[in-house]
Amino acid sequence: MADSRVAIVTGAARGIGAATARRLAADGFAVAVIDLDEKHCADTVSAIEADGGRALAVGCDVSDAEQVQAAVDRIATELGGPTVLVNNAGVIRDNMLFKMSEDDWDTVMSVHLRGAFLMSRAVQKHMVEAGWGRIVNLSSTSALGNRGQANYSTAKAGLQGLTKTLAIELGKFGVTANAIAPGFIATDMTKATAERVGMEFEEFTKAAAASIPVARVGQPEDIANTVSFFVDERSGFVSGQVIYVAGGPKA
Repeated sequence: MADSRVAIVTGAARGIGAATARRLAADGFAVAVIDLDEKHCADTVSAIEADGGRALAVGCDVSDAEQVQAAVDRIATELGGPTVLVNNAGVIRDNMLFKMSEDDWDTVMSVHLRGAFLMSRAVQKHMVEAGWGRIVNLSSTSALGNRGQANYSTAKAGLQGLTKTLAIELGKFGVTANAIAPGFIATDMTKATAERVGMEFEEFTKAAAASIPVARVGQPEDIANTVSFFVDERSGFVSGQVIYVAGGPKA
């Protein structure tokens, strides 16, 4: 049962990660809430505990192999062996190609791609031992290409390839791997984008909603609901898939 299982959500201090951590706790999982600074995880952990769930705040740079292994070892000791992993941690360093620095490129690749690789490698051992596991990687509609996001688009497309390969390699151990590609979701990250282009966030979201078939922008809970589906016991025949949660068709 889910109540005996442990989930890890990276980048879970706020936004999509926080909503996902709360949803998985409501589904009965004990949740390790990972973010760069452990103190920033306090609100998410408190919300889960206030609702009667179990949660652990863990500070970790997901692009650092030693920190990742230490974090997973600590989670296994304090909560139990993790069998659900949601690779959500991410950053943006948007710029047009001719203005993009090597650091902007490397930072985005390190957090999104290297981070998902390191976390998946560290956690898969526990999944294989349990004979059951779920990996969900957060991609983006930007994987289809997006002006000013050569680094982010490439990283998010790479996560889709990683997802399909993990599904092939780990399937025989009872482990599924899937990806979610959100469209416009109202988060601090999209607020930062609005600021970058010089628009008020309300104006920015209104403009975005006008081009979305369901006529609204997404909320973090929309993504959390999809994660909940992928990690459900009954979703074991769904693997290697990318679902665009964008209010309309994307790919």
